[in-house]
Amino acid sequence: MEKIWLKQYPPGVPHTIDTSAYRSLVELLDEGLTRHASLPAYRFMGRAWTFADIAVASRYLAAYLQGLGLQQGDRVAVMLPNVPQYPVAVAAILRAGFVVVNVNPLYTPRELAHQLKDSGSKAIVILENFAHTLQEVLPATPVRHIVTTALGDMLGAIKGTLVNQVVRHVRKLVPPFDVPGAVPFNKALRLGHGQTFRPASPGPDDVAVLQYTGGTTGVSKGAMLLHRNVIAAMLLSEAWNDTLFKQVSQQEQFTFVAALPLYHIFGFSVNLMLGLRLGACNILIPNPRDIPAMFKELSRQRFHSFPAVNTLFAAMARHPDFDTVDWSAMRQSVGGGMAVQQATAKLWRDRTGLIICEGYGLSETTAGVTCNPGQQPAFTGTIGLPLPSTDVVILDEAGRELPLGAAGELAVRGPQVMAGYWQRPDETALVMTADGFMRTGDICVMDERGYIKLIDRKKDMIKVSGFNVYPNEIEDMVSLMPGVRECAAIGIPDEHSGEAVKLFIVPDRPGLTEQAVREYCAQVLTGYKRQRVVVFTQDLPKTAIGKVLRRALRDEAFAAGATAAAASEEAAKEVTEAPSA
Repeated sequence: MEKIWLKQYPPGVPHTIDTSAYRSLVELLDEGLTRHASLPAYRFMGRAWTFADIAVASRYLAAYLQGLGLQQGDRVAVMLPNVPQYPVAVAAILRAGFVVVNVNPLYTPRELAHQLKDSGSKAIVILENFAHTLQEVLPATPVRHIVTTALGDMLGAIKGTLVNQVVRHVRKLVPPFDVPGAVPFNKALRLGHGQTFRPASPGPDDVAVLQYTGGTTGVSKGAMLLHRNVIAAMLLSEAWNDTLFKQVSQQEQFTFVAALPLYHIFGFSVNLMLGLRLGACNILIPNPRDIPAMFKELSRQRFHSFPAVNTLFAAMARHPDFDTVDWSAMRQSVGGGMAVQQATAKLWRDRTGLIICEGYGLSETTAGVTCNPGQQPAFTGTIGLPLPSTDVVILDEAGRELPLGAAGELAVRGPQVMAGYWQRPDETALVMTADGFMRTGDICVMDERGYIKLIDRKKDMIKVSGFNVYPNEIEDMVSLMPGVRECAAIGIPDEHSGEAVKLFIVPDRPGLTEQAVREYCAQVLTGYKRQRVVVFTQDLPKTAIGKVLRRALRDEAFAAGATAAAASEEAAKEVTEAPSA
């Protein structure tokens, strides 16, 4: 496809990037930690750590990990939320020559066991709040070395002890656990201080990160992100936003709000790695769902960039504490992870004056694939333009390229695309084309300017009487209805149409009725796109980053349907077996 999108690039954005700027992430770390040594790198619970602080702590932890006998290329899991121990652990693992395995702290024992076994992780750094989960599965995993840390471990002796006592005994957030041989984080640093650190020098084609994802098919798999992939993703983000970064940096240190988890690929590539490159500060938010606590943290500081997902933007804008935060310094609101809805974009602009700049990426693409230009006059409802050095095509089911305006599967080729799935060549072959494109599993349309609209996940598409129905479209329209706080649409089996739409709604106020919803949808949606079933609920299941889990809703609907069918079958059986009068 001709790169028609290049004509739409903002002034100063290059068409390509030079990915040879660093040989590895170790070079990036060493440069950033040294060049910006005196600047604050992270802020958390009223305290700041400089890049020099991170350099020293990560060197001690790296020496400790090397002293365990781990070899270059061994995998080390990190199961931490956004606390200062996370960047220390990641820097230590990379500087020691190991591979980072990012682990969601909210994993169930089954999910954790799968990831540790699949990755072959030999060590783990874990917040004590989740150590009970590790305890359940530890014997069945290859993990032999455990470093446990508490929330306040880097806050100093007095404040850290107080915070840890409150977390453990007042809020009771640390379930009892017994993990034999576990070494406390601060003890590991002390031990590492007395050991020799041997700097690693990995190459650009060595694996840096295993980023686990459900991907476009089946079971959770580890996307192999090479050092050059993460470097490319970081440089792409810098190139796209360079004008903004330079404008702010002339006045003050650029500051990100790190509300998205750093173990998520966007936070990892942009907040963590780009922060190192720029010498930017990250305000660490360990739990963005606790909006009052987040607003309390933000009310004390200035910040310039706030990446988030649709649900978090909406929840913040509606929260009564919104005005306790000074939003005047914020220059950028980046939406990703899921489609940004029109209602949320309007609400956010009304509250902040800023347009949500929507982008798109995957774990398999080290985050960035497309993004809207930062200085746009209005919310576009698209995921923007392909980033520099990035090729995209829209494919049909047979892998043939489709013309502009036709809906098909988005495929991506570029320096940020993964090397493949860890130890799964069969799964890799399913998503990679012969000419190096990766099929994303997302249905998209490109217009005549090169802007791409995300229609929906291929696997979430609903087939109603042969018509394709996309949940994103339904959710976008229903979210505009007065009285609707959140909504989600899924497909359920239907004997007449194959599938039908089931709509879940979280009301914003009492009194919203099913009849009112049906009348509204009759005005904004064509017949086959309208819901067959409406369910009002108090909440929707979400991932750690706030993305609505349609899969969980489908599983719930399937279980309810199976239970109802079984009950009906049992009732029929009782009737047929009843003695005649």
